[in-house]
Amino acid sequence: MKRSSIFLYGVLCYVLSLVTFVYTFAFVGDLWLANSLDSARSAPLLKASLIDLALLTLFALQHSVMARPAFKRWWTGIVPAAAERSTYLLFSCLALIAVVVFWQPIGTVVWKAESPAARTLLYAVYVFGWGLLLFSTFLLNHFELFGLRQVWLQLTGKR
Repeated sequence: MKRSSIFLYGVLCYVLSLVTFVYTFAFVGDLWLANSLDSARSAPLLKASLIDLALLTLFALQHSVMARPAFKRWWTGIVPAAAERSTYLLFSCLALIAVVVFWQPIGTVVWKAESPAARTLLYAVYVFGWGLLLFSTFLLNHFELFGLRQVWLQLTGKR
């Protein structure tokens, strides 16, 4: 039961990461969402900037602290070692979700093109960049990076 629960947990964390990836893609690219990086400002500039800075700091601290070997040693005393990477992924997703949900636009458009050809080129570069990011995860061992390999090996008794 414990093995299958850890495996299910890892798969659910992975699915959450895929959903978060697609949502962030849309948020940054101002695609399909009511609120995006380029939305109109709804709070005073200083307040919006401080909130955004706090959100980015939260994301950076989570990423940095949880990646440290000392933290991992301590953390695996609380969560099973096979679930450590999935838990890191879960907290990374939650931090990124907090960024996109609570983001306070400052009313400045990051990029915009009037010409259809220029707009197409910018979107092509944008999609290429995100595609390169995803492709790079496979160069690093995508399934280990996102915790699936660890929970699979634990499920099959090879770890």
